[in-house]
Amino acid sequence: MITVGDFNQAEEIYNRLLENICSDDDRIHIYHQLGLLSAGQDQYTDAATFYEKSLEIKQKTLPEDHLSLATSYNNLGGVYQKKGEYLKAHEFYEKALQIKMKTVDANDLACATSYNNIGSVYYDMADYSKTIELYNKALQIFETHLPRNHPSVATSYSNLGGVYYKISDYPMARKFYETAHKIFENVLLPNHTDLATSYSNIGRVYHKLDQYPKALELYEKALTILKIREKALHWNLTDLATYYNNIGTVYSDSGDLAKALEFHQNALKIREKALDPNHPNLASSYNNIGELYQQMSDHSKALEFYEKACEIREKSLPANHPDLATSYNNIGEVYQSMHRDDKALQSYQKALNIRETALPSNHPSLATSYNNMGQIFYIKREYQKALRFYKIACQILETASPTNSRDIAASYNNIGEVYYSVNNYCKALEFYKTACEIREKTLQPNHPTLAESYNNIGVVYNDIGDYQNALEFFKKSHKIREKTLCQNDPNLADSYSTIGEISKDLGDYTLALEYYVKALEIRGNALSPNHLDLATSYSGIGHVYNNMADYPKALEFYRKALELREANLPADNKDLATSYNNIASHYHAMGNYEKAHNAVLKAFKIQQKNFPEGHQDFASTYNLFGKIYRSMKDYSRALHYFKECLMIFQQPELKTHPSRAITYSNIGDVIQLMGHYEMAFSFHRKALKIQDNTQYNSLESSMIYTNLGETCREMKDYSTAITYLQRALQIRENKLPKNHPDLAVTYHSLAKSYIATRQYDMAMKNAQQAVDIAKEKLPSNHPHLLEYRNTSEQLRDLMNAF
Repeated sequence: MITVGDFNQAEEIYNRLLENICSDDDRIHIYHQLGLLSAGQDQYTDAATFYEKSLEIKQKTLPEDHLSLATSYNNLGGVYQKKGEYLKAHEFYEKALQIKMKTVDANDLACATSYNNIGSVYYDMADYSKTIELYNKALQIFETHLPRNHPSVATSYSNLGGVYYKISDYPMARKFYETAHKIFENVLLPNHTDLATSYSNIGRVYHKLDQYPKALELYEKALTILKIREKALHWNLTDLATYYNNIGTVYSDSGDLAKALEFHQNALKIREKALDPNHPNLASSYNNIGELYQQMSDHSKALEFYEKACEIREKSLPANHPDLATSYNNIGEVYQSMHRDDKALQSYQKALNIRETALPSNHPSLATSYNNMGQIFYIKREYQKALRFYKIACQILETASPTNSRDIAASYNNIGEVYYSVNNYCKALEFYKTACEIREKTLQPNHPTLAESYNNIGVVYNDIGDYQNALEFFKKSHKIREKTLCQNDPNLADSYSTIGEISKDLGDYTLALEYYVKALEIRGNALSPNHLDLATSYSGIGHVYNNMADYPKALEFYRKALELREANLPADNKDLATSYNNIASHYHAMGNYEKAHNAVLKAFKIQQKNFPEGHQDFASTYNLFGKIYRSMKDYSRALHYFKECLMIFQQPELKTHPSRAITYSNIGDVIQLMGHYEMAFSFHRKALKIQDNTQYNSLESSMIYTNLGETCREMKDYSTAITYLQRALQIRENKLPKNHPDLAVTYHSLAKSYIATRQYDMAMKNAQQAVDIAKEKLPSNHPHLLEYRNTSEQLRDLMNAF
């Protein structure tokens, strides 16, 4: 009955026999068979009870080193292993081995079986070096006593392949799996299930190596064998579900989620028909489908299937079983995706509590739990807590996995993110680069995760002002995404956007606009009209137009970004601060200082709620305050804010940032306006010296040259003033549109210097150019236009008098 799968009838017969017999041998046998029955139906607690009853009789009637006792200990070890009670399983397997060592030769085949059993427990406990040691012992015995083509030898090779697969040593895993496969091909019938398993094992390796077509080919071979078996042995139907799951996972990882869902649903249908409603394998199917819906961002569906899986596991498994922890973990991930961080934390904590109790301290699943806890604290901006959990996760992985593990790379990446968020760019770069080096060794050259690493490194270089290195890494990331993503993928838009930003920072506004527009086109086609990534695009395009002095266009895009963010974000979100700063920058350029001040004040109040004192995001806000107060001729306040800005750029990791030089020059400009010319000159020279040691936008150096020229003019060193101003003019004429207001500033400064040296014709030429640009680009009441006109009128009076 057991052999043909009729467990209920077999159990009924054994229970009747038990009532009518009194022989110890018979009772031992029947309890043993009832244990087998219960285990076959995944009723492991009942199985343990029956095996223990059988063992109890044996202990009373047999010598303590009888081999039959070893069989009972093995059976109990197997049941406790299934229950996730690995220490108990290990204890029973060890007892079985000790009996065998006393009664048979140490190299007997019976000992090899025990080594395999104990090795499998160490595998479950993630002690992979111990597992390899024991599996090798078993293999040596099998190779000594059995023909080289014996199935048990093949199984040993396969076991070793499984360990190397687990520790991500895929070349070694493939080597052992393929050695096993050759033996199976020689000794088994073409449609044997072990051959199907062998194809599947090799397929898993190719799957991990991202060779999806090869993996699918091998999984399909395995599936073909199972389908033939299905026709002959209907009770083996559930094995088909496993292979449907494998194929579904390949489609999932290769991005074909619809095809993946089809295969996982086929697996589910088989299991729903063939299994008890509370069978753990049914939970696995619900879990797989939940995972797919999670990838598809259908969080409510994902939660529905994850909760079904969890409900089965809560009913069928012990309270501290690792699979139950997996369910809580998955539910936590959905809540995290739904931004229900407190619910996510609650689920993650449940998973962690089980894993801390049930698993050894260096188990990779514990690392997953610590990592997830870290993610929630990172989202909640509790960075020290996040860092503590991330570091614990990393320490576990460093102990349990090889140094080139993808999981370790992800862990280093997470730690890098925390350091980046607290402005520790040196540390962020260190961890991002370590993660990237591992990924370069373990992933295909065009793997999307590698693109993510390159992008992260580029972001750090960008923030510390190393624009050339930033551009290099952004382009590496973009190259991968162009090859691997479809044309309307939002991740490709992100890539265009980052290159647009760096091009803007380098002063190449035409190229920046081209990339920003490409990003907007993709986002417009791929995203909903209220998606916040659209606001990022509007903001970037607004920046370029503002820098190119197309102020109406700049305001149009800045307002689009602001409206989208105000409609979809909390009032204190940091991205709103960015929008208010952009609007402030526009109003400042247009000479509306009151509106500019109101906007930057809004930004500042939001940033105070989001960032610690000294955070880099405050720098742009302090800089704007300084510019606005300078334009309003409130020089003491302007100086205060420029100094606050400088304090941020004095932090060690920002000392090479190009904005540090500009900030020194801004301070020098205010000091010059306050009449302290020598001191102002020293600040401008300091700014130039800093630029000698940094990568900078040449337009920024033109501003420093303009400030130096104006200071030299006030010091009555007119020839030096004109030299600096001509340098500034040359840069601006090469880099800016001919009607840019920054050109007007330099023309006007030159006009005033030429007036001082009585070169009135040159002065009039430059003054008129300044007025013409200002009339075209600025409002009629703009202070700059009024000043330029006043200079021009004074110059006419001087020329008439002359």
